[in-house]
Amino acid sequence: MVKDLKITIIQSKIIWENIKPNIGIFDKKINSIKEKTDLILLPEMFTTGFTMNAAKLAESMEGETVAWLKKKSKEKKSDIAGSIIIKEKGEFFNRLVWAGADGKLTIYDKKHLFSIAGEDKVYSGGIKRTIVNLKGWRIAPFICYDLRFPIWSANLNAVYDIAIYTANWPARRSYAWDTLLRARAIENQAYIIGINRVGKDGNGVLYSGGSKIADPLGMPIFDAGDKEIIHNQTLKFEPLREYRQNFPALKDASV
Repeated sequence: MVKDLKITIIQSKIIWENIKPNIGIFDKKINSIKEKTDLILLPEMFTTGFTMNAAKLAESMEGETVAWLKKKSKEKKSDIAGSIIIKEKGEFFNRLVWAGADGKLTIYDKKHLFSIAGEDKVYSGGIKRTIVNLKGWRIAPFICYDLRFPIWSANLNAVYDIAIYTANWPARRSYAWDTLLRARAIENQAYIIGINRVGKDGNGVLYSGGSKIADPLGMPIFDAGDKEIIHNQTLKFEPLREYRQNFPALKDASV
Protein backbone atom coordinates (compact mmCIF):
# COMPACT_ATOMS: atom_id res chain seq x y z
CA MET A 1 0.00 0.00 0.00
CA VAL A 2 1.45 3.35 -1.10
CA LYS A 3 1.16 5.94 1.67
CA ASP A 4 -0.44 9.35 1.27
CA LEU A 5 1.99 12.09 0.26
CA LYS A 6 2.03 15.57 1.82
CA ILE A 7 3.44 18.26 -0.44
CA THR A 8 4.05 21.96 0.27
CA ILE A 9 3.94 24.63 -2.43
CA ILE A 10 5.73 27.93 -1.84
CA GLN A 11 4.47 30.66 -4.18
CA SER A 12 6.64 33.72 -3.66
CA LYS A 13 8.10 36.90 -5.05
CA ILE A 14 11.72 36.60 -6.19
CA ILE A 15 14.33 39.35 -5.87
CA TRP A 16 15.86 39.97 -9.28
CA GLU A 17 19.29 38.40 -9.81
CA ASN A 18 20.22 38.33 -6.12
CA ILE A 19 20.99 34.85 -4.88
CA LYS A 20 21.77 35.34 -1.20
CA PRO A 21 18.65 37.37 -0.27
CA ASN A 22 16.44 34.90 -2.13
CA ILE A 23 17.95 32.00 -0.22
CA GLY A 24 17.19 33.97 2.94
CA ILE A 25 13.57 34.51 1.90
CA PHE A 26 12.96 30.84 1.16
CA ASP A 27 14.84 29.79 4.28
CA LYS A 28 12.40 31.81 6.41
CA LYS A 29 9.40 30.52 4.50
CA ILE A 30 10.49 26.92 4.92
CA ASN A 31 11.17 27.51 8.62
CA SER A 32 7.57 28.73 8.97
CA ILE A 33 6.18 25.36 7.87
CA LYS A 34 5.10 23.72 11.12
CA GLU A 35 3.42 20.62 9.73
CA LYS A 36 5.44 17.57 8.76
CA THR A 37 5.65 17.52 4.97
CA ASP A 38 7.24 15.08 2.54
CA LEU A 39 8.09 17.45 -0.31
CA ILE A 40 8.59 21.22 -0.50
CA LEU A 41 8.35 22.74 -3.98
CA LEU A 42 9.93 26.05 -5.04
CA PRO A 43 9.53 28.07 -8.28
CA GLU A 44 11.79 28.02 -11.33
CA MET A 45 15.08 29.93 -10.87
CA PHE A 46 14.03 30.72 -7.31
CA THR A 47 17.35 32.41 -6.45
CA THR A 48 17.45 34.80 -9.43
CA GLY A 49 14.21 35.03 -11.37
CA PHE A 50 14.06 33.96 -15.02
CA THR A 51 17.20 35.62 -16.34
CA MET A 52 19.56 35.20 -19.28
CA ASN A 53 22.46 36.59 -17.21
CA ALA A 54 23.80 33.10 -16.59
CA ALA A 55 27.48 33.99 -16.95
CA LYS A 56 27.23 36.25 -13.90
CA LEU A 57 24.83 34.21 -11.78
CA ALA A 58 25.55 30.54 -12.44
CA GLU A 59 26.63 28.30 -9.58
CA SER A 60 28.18 24.86 -9.48
CA MET A 61 26.69 21.77 -7.91
CA GLU A 62 29.09 22.46 -5.03
CA GLY A 63 27.86 26.04 -4.70
CA GLU A 64 25.91 27.94 -2.06
CA THR A 65 22.37 27.12 -3.20
CA VAL A 66 22.86 23.37 -3.55
CA ALA A 67 24.59 23.29 -0.16
CA TRP A 68 21.63 25.18 1.33
CA LEU A 69 19.11 22.78 -0.26
CA LYS A 70 20.96 19.79 1.19
CA LYS A 71 21.19 21.40 4.63
CA LYS A 72 17.55 22.51 4.65
CA SER A 73 16.16 19.16 3.52
CA LYS A 74 18.09 17.45 6.29
CA GLU A 75 16.85 19.98 8.89
CA LYS A 76 13.20 19.67 7.84
CA LYS A 77 13.39 15.94 7.13
CA SER A 78 11.64 16.77 3.86
CA ASP A 79 12.64 16.60 0.21
CA ILE A 80 13.01 20.06 -1.39
CA ALA A 81 13.04 20.83 -5.12
CA GLY A 82 13.34 23.92 -7.31
CA SER A 83 15.35 25.10 -10.32
CA ILE A 84 18.50 27.21 -10.33
CA ILE A 85 21.21 28.24 -12.78
CA ILE A 86 24.05 25.72 -12.91
CA LYS A 87 27.34 25.83 -14.83
CA GLU A 88 28.83 22.46 -15.65
CA LYS A 89 31.61 21.60 -18.09
CA GLY A 90 31.43 25.05 -19.63
CA GLU A 91 27.66 24.94 -20.23
CA PHE A 92 24.76 26.61 -18.44
CA PHE A 93 21.65 24.70 -17.41
CA ASN A 94 18.26 25.66 -16.04
CA ARG A 95 18.42 22.77 -13.59
CA LEU A 96 15.90 21.46 -11.12
CA VAL A 97 17.79 20.22 -8.08
CA TRP A 98 15.91 17.76 -5.87
CA ALA A 99 17.49 17.46 -2.44
CA GLY A 100 16.33 14.34 -0.63
CA ALA A 101 15.96 14.24 3.13
CA ASP A 102 18.26 11.21 2.92
CA GLY A 103 21.04 13.38 1.47
CA LYS A 104 20.64 12.19 -2.13
CA LEU A 105 20.59 14.75 -4.96
CA THR A 106 18.60 14.20 -8.15
CA ILE A 107 18.63 16.61 -11.11
CA TYR A 108 16.50 17.43 -14.12
CA ASP A 109 17.69 19.85 -16.82
CA LYS A 110 15.00 21.82 -18.64
CA LYS A 111 14.44 20.23 -22.04
CA HIS A 112 12.45 22.90 -23.89
CA LEU A 113 14.20 26.27 -23.89
CA PHE A 114 12.13 29.43 -24.38
CA SER A 115 13.62 30.82 -27.60
CA ILE A 116 11.33 33.87 -27.54
CA ALA A 117 13.38 35.12 -24.57
CA GLY A 118 16.66 33.78 -25.98
CA GLU A 119 16.95 30.97 -23.43
CA ASP A 120 18.20 28.64 -26.15
CA LYS A 121 21.11 31.00 -26.87
CA VAL A 122 22.31 30.92 -23.26
CA TYR A 123 21.40 27.53 -21.80
CA SER A 124 21.86 23.95 -22.93
CA GLY A 125 18.78 21.77 -23.04
CA GLY A 126 18.34 18.58 -21.06
CA ILE A 127 18.33 15.25 -22.85
CA LYS A 128 16.52 12.93 -20.47
CA ARG A 129 13.57 12.79 -18.13
CA THR A 130 13.87 12.07 -14.44
CA ILE A 131 11.70 9.99 -12.13
CA VAL A 132 12.02 10.41 -8.37
CA ASN A 133 10.64 7.81 -5.99
CA LEU A 134 9.22 9.16 -2.74
CA LYS A 135 7.17 7.03 -0.32
CA GLY A 136 6.23 4.70 -3.16
CA TRP A 137 5.13 7.55 -5.45
CA ARG A 138 6.86 8.03 -8.80
CA ILE A 139 7.29 11.73 -9.52
CA ALA A 140 8.40 13.35 -12.80
CA PRO A 141 9.76 16.90 -12.54
CA PHE A 142 9.57 19.32 -15.47
CA ILE A 143 10.31 23.04 -15.87
CA CYS A 144 7.99 25.78 -17.15
CA TYR A 145 8.01 25.75 -21.01
CA ASP A 146 8.11 21.93 -20.95
CA LEU A 147 4.39 22.19 -20.12
CA ARG A 148 3.58 23.16 -23.72
CA PHE A 149 5.02 19.94 -25.19
CA PRO A 150 2.79 16.95 -24.36
CA ILE A 151 5.01 14.36 -26.03
CA TRP A 152 7.79 15.10 -23.52
CA SER A 153 5.32 14.66 -20.65
CA ALA A 154 3.69 11.55 -22.11
CA ASN A 155 3.11 8.98 -19.38
CA LEU A 156 3.62 5.91 -21.53
CA ASN A 157 3.43 2.70 -19.52
CA ALA A 158 2.29 4.78 -16.53
CA VAL A 159 5.86 5.45 -15.38
CA TYR A 160 4.86 8.33 -13.09
CA ASP A 161 2.04 9.15 -10.68
CA ILE A 162 2.71 12.88 -10.28
CA ALA A 163 4.16 15.42 -12.72
CA ILE A 164 5.56 18.66 -11.34
CA TYR A 165 6.05 21.84 -13.38
CA THR A 166 8.12 24.49 -11.61
CA ALA A 167 7.81 27.80 -13.44
CA ASN A 168 8.15 31.52 -13.96
CA TRP A 169 4.96 31.69 -16.06
CA PRO A 170 3.89 35.25 -17.00
CA ALA A 171 0.48 36.62 -16.07
CA ARG A 172 -0.35 37.43 -19.69
CA ARG A 173 -0.33 33.71 -20.50
CA SER A 174 -2.10 32.50 -17.37
CA TYR A 175 -5.01 31.02 -19.34
CA ALA A 176 -2.59 28.70 -21.14
CA TRP A 177 -1.01 27.76 -17.78
CA ASP A 178 -4.38 26.81 -16.31
CA THR A 179 -5.53 24.90 -19.39
CA LEU A 180 -2.32 23.00 -20.04
CA LEU A 181 -1.89 21.86 -16.44
CA ARG A 182 -5.34 20.31 -16.48
CA ALA A 183 -4.75 18.79 -19.92
CA ARG A 184 -1.53 17.13 -18.75
CA ALA A 185 -3.44 15.62 -15.81
CA ILE A 186 -6.22 14.25 -18.02
CA GLU A 187 -4.07 12.78 -20.77
CA ASN A 188 -1.52 11.25 -18.39
CA GLN A 189 -3.91 10.06 -15.68
CA ALA A 190 -1.69 11.59 -13.03
CA TYR A 191 -1.73 14.27 -10.38
CA ILE A 192 -0.29 17.50 -11.76
CA ILE A 193 1.36 20.21 -9.65
CA GLY A 194 2.30 23.61 -11.06
CA ILE A 195 4.47 25.95 -8.97
CA ASN A 196 4.66 29.55 -10.13
CA ARG A 197 5.93 32.85 -8.73
CA VAL A 198 4.33 36.27 -8.19
CA GLY A 199 5.55 39.85 -8.60
CA LYS A 200 7.54 41.61 -11.34
CA ASP A 201 10.99 40.64 -12.55
CA GLY A 202 13.85 42.90 -13.64
CA ASN A 203 12.48 43.01 -17.19
CA GLY A 204 9.11 44.29 -16.00
CA VAL A 205 7.35 40.97 -16.63
CA LEU A 206 4.41 40.41 -14.28
CA TYR A 207 3.75 37.01 -12.71
CA SER A 208 0.33 36.28 -11.23
CA GLY A 209 1.03 32.98 -9.50
CA GLY A 210 -1.82 30.55 -10.00
CA SER A 211 0.13 27.60 -8.63
CA LYS A 212 -2.19 24.64 -8.96
CA ILE A 213 -2.83 21.01 -8.15
CA ALA A 214 -5.11 18.93 -10.39
CA ASP A 215 -6.27 15.37 -9.84
CA PRO A 216 -5.91 12.62 -12.49
CA LEU A 217 -9.26 13.61 -14.03
CA GLY A 218 -8.06 17.18 -14.44
CA MET A 219 -10.27 18.47 -11.65
CA PRO A 220 -8.75 21.30 -9.61
CA ILE A 221 -7.75 20.44 -6.05
CA PHE A 222 -6.03 23.72 -5.21
CA ASP A 223 -5.41 27.14 -6.79
CA ALA A 224 -3.03 29.54 -5.05
CA GLY A 225 -4.41 32.71 -6.60
CA ASP A 226 -2.13 35.74 -7.09
CA LYS A 227 -0.65 36.21 -3.60
CA GLU A 228 2.42 34.86 -1.83
CA ILE A 229 1.33 31.68 -0.14
CA ILE A 230 2.57 28.50 1.51
CA HIS A 231 0.13 25.65 0.97
CA ASN A 232 0.16 22.11 2.32
CA GLN A 233 -1.76 19.41 0.45
CA THR A 234 -2.11 15.68 1.04
CA LEU A 235 -2.38 13.53 -2.08
CA LYS A 236 -4.03 10.13 -1.79
CA PHE A 237 -2.83 7.24 -3.91
CA GLU A 238 -5.89 4.99 -3.77
CA PRO A 239 -8.16 7.22 -5.94
CA LEU A 240 -5.41 7.30 -8.57
CA ARG A 241 -5.02 3.52 -8.52
CA GLU A 242 -8.78 2.96 -8.76
CA TYR A 243 -9.20 5.44 -11.60
CA ARG A 244 -6.44 3.87 -13.68
CA GLN A 245 -7.87 0.42 -13.02
CA ASN A 246 -11.43 1.40 -13.94
CA PHE A 247 -10.48 3.53 -16.95
CA PRO A 248 -7.19 2.04 -18.24
CA ALA A 249 -6.62 4.48 -21.10
CA LEU A 250 -2.84 4.55 -20.63
CA LYS A 251 -2.53 0.96 -21.85
CA ASP A 252 -3.74 2.16 -25.29
CA ALA A 253 -1.13 4.91 -25.52
CA SER A 254 1.54 4.81 -28.22
CA VAL A 255 3.80 7.16 -30.14
